[in-house]
Amino acid sequence: MFHGIRNRNLKLLTEIMICDAHFKLFFSRSFALAWKPWMSMHNLLGNKNIVLMGPPGSGKTTVGKIIGQKLDASFIDVDDDILETTWNMSVAEKLKEVGSEQFLEEEGKALLNLSVSGSVVSLSGSNPMNAAGMEHVKKNGIVVYLDVPSPHIKDRLQLMKVDRIVGQGPGTSIKDILEFRKQFYRKWHDVRVLCEDGITAEAVADKVLHAVKWYQDSESEGFISTRSLRDSKKSEQNNSTKYFSDAVVEGLAPDGGLFVPEMGLPKFTSGEWQNLLGATYTERAQIILERCIHPVDVPASQLWEMVETAYGQNFTCTKIAPVRHLTGNQFLLELFHGPTASFKDLALQLMPHLFAYCIPKSCNYLILVATSGDTGSAVLDGFSRLKETDKQRIAVITFFPQDGVSQIQKLQMISCQEANTKAVGVKSDFDFCQSAIKQIFTNSDYTGYLTMEYGTTLSAANSINWARLLPQVVYHASAYLNLVEQGTISFGNPVDVCIPTGNFGNILAAMYAKMMGIPIRKCICASNQNNVLTEFIRTGLYSLKGRELMQSFSPAVDILKSSNLERHLHWIANGDGQLVTQLFSCLENQHYFQLQGELLRKLQQDLVADWCSEEDCLAAIHSVFSTTGYIMDTHTAIAKVVADRLQDKTCPVIISSTAHYSKFAPAVLQALRIGEIKQTPLSQLHLLNSYNPLPPVHRGLLETLKKNEKQNYEICAADMNAFMKHIEALIQNHFMRVF
Repeated sequence: MFHGIRNRNLKLLTEIMICDAHFKLFFSRSFALAWKPWMSMHNLLGNKNIVLMGPPGSGKTTVGKIIGQKLDASFIDVDDDILETTWNMSVAEKLKEVGSEQFLEEEGKALLNLSVSGSVVSLSGSNPMNAAGMEHVKKNGIVVYLDVPSPHIKDRLQLMKVDRIVGQGPGTSIKDILEFRKQFYRKWHDVRVLCEDGITAEAVADKVLHAVKWYQDSESEGFISTRSLRDSKKSEQNNSTKYFSDAVVEGLAPDGGLFVPEMGLPKFTSGEWQNLLGATYTERAQIILERCIHPVDVPASQLWEMVETAYGQNFTCTKIAPVRHLTGNQFLLELFHGPTASFKDLALQLMPHLFAYCIPKSCNYLILVATSGDTGSAVLDGFSRLKETDKQRIAVITFFPQDGVSQIQKLQMISCQEANTKAVGVKSDFDFCQSAIKQIFTNSDYTGYLTMEYGTTLSAANSINWARLLPQVVYHASAYLNLVEQGTISFGNPVDVCIPTGNFGNILAAMYAKMMGIPIRKCICASNQNNVLTEFIRTGLYSLKGRELMQSFSPAVDILKSSNLERHLHWIANGDGQLVTQLFSCLENQHYFQLQGELLRKLQQDLVADWCSEEDCLAAIHSVFSTTGYIMDTHTAIAKVVADRLQDKTCPVIISSTAHYSKFAPAVLQALRIGEIKQTPLSQLHLLNSYNPLPPVHRGLLETLKKNEKQNYEICAADMNAFMKHIEALIQNHFMRVF
């Protein structure tokens, strides 16, 4: 336990200002009248309190007084009105009398005396460190965390000449104790307000009220299908409104469309983004996702546990998704440091925890997955890390094209098989696997049969599931912030991103990051020889006529039907679900659709595209290795080639490195023109390792291959009935065995 003395000057000064020249108090009749609309907020809260929480110097007292006047509500300062009243002495005297450790206990007991409703309450900076006191406060309050970056707090405390705070012992810096306290703020807050540098107290108060209104108004956070009809949406709203938890559990909308938030994604201000400079990847993920997931669906404290579990120990790089300079104005966003060595891990280490939290505790769920290579092992690995109690009610089956993934990808998937997980090779391509799963989801007779016969509900973990797509926004935002931290750009300077694209999820996440305020100029779509997206972005024609899927060195983008494109079309069509339905009905029945006019202009406003041949892909791997010693995988090489062609070099370009080269060793060895290529995947990796490559061979893959080179798996025909038999077999073998 830390020891120290609370400086009484802190309390006095924060009532006047928040250590910033911009934090000025003024109250006038015209100001109060301007805030009359917020009087209804007081009625909305009813008997609830607004409880302000944050570190010393965050402005709780000043902001609380402003909110109290805006709402015509009483203001309670815990230090003055609870602690000192209870103790009949000042906080400083009490601290001196009992010492730091006992003080926190006494402070928590005193907080139990708080008995108000419909009020604004300002906690002390150390109140959150006592569980009993905070549980009492939360019973009748909405806890709002005023999140001020620690460097700004340090500056404010220095201005107030405060050099010690409660809990700070000898040899412990203010920075350390502020970091230590964050765990308690994360545990107790209901909603967070980011307080950017230079913001006025009045503006913080406004943000608090908006945050509380958002917290109270969960009905506004609905999800709709990309194929929802505008006329029917209003009339059926009471019966058909879906929320985040519904979108996670159901995966695919009942009408065959994809779920999207009806009100769009939240936008961060420039100052709020800059608050995340210096934050860890985990902290950035938490703050971004808190804005996108309503606490009614997943409370902030629960979300933090999931985020910390997902990104805490499972990645080989502590930065999770680091940005590395490649050459010139090109930077690599390394997304392969997760357990299965692909960008899918960034979402699929988190998504299973969200799914397990959102599903009804009394139901069984079977996750259906179609994979072009990387998703399969990432899903199986992610769900294998759930608690045993969750694994008993969640099973996963992944279907992959038998001859359409690399040998190492296949070995990864079959090595992840457990009692509740299964990998099945299909004698067809990825598009068939994906279409088959969509057909199963929309076959109400079959899904109803599984529910009635086995008590099992189906869901999805592909990027058609919103919980798979949403976490990908984080690494695109984080990459930009990393460039700012490195001094490559200043915040507000634009960047381009270039992404190897098949199912359109990764590049869509980049566009979502742009919508949320990250200054991305252009999203460059990089295709291989299966270049249907390149043609579409250039011409507006999405045509499958006469096209056959061609196997390539980059199997993860060997896709002709890009599922997440539907979400983007829904956005540029201003939510016109009828138009989206028509487009994809045309694609299904006539194998093409055409965008024209304003829609085509909107499509091309943010997107440019090109494709890369097999020869150019291998040549790029060889060229980069020869000049830098860095080995790219085949998908990253595609993006590198396309970035070289399309990017005008007037701003940095961030190339998404979506997989580790170890997963595609034969192609990489061919590119590097190594004479003898040994046959087993394990020996191929050892051969690559002998070249001392940058980055090193992925150790997780090495461990997987050492354990399992001869595991068995099942193969099925490209037939819907065969799919159904495998689904029912897993249900019977797992859920019937468990129960």
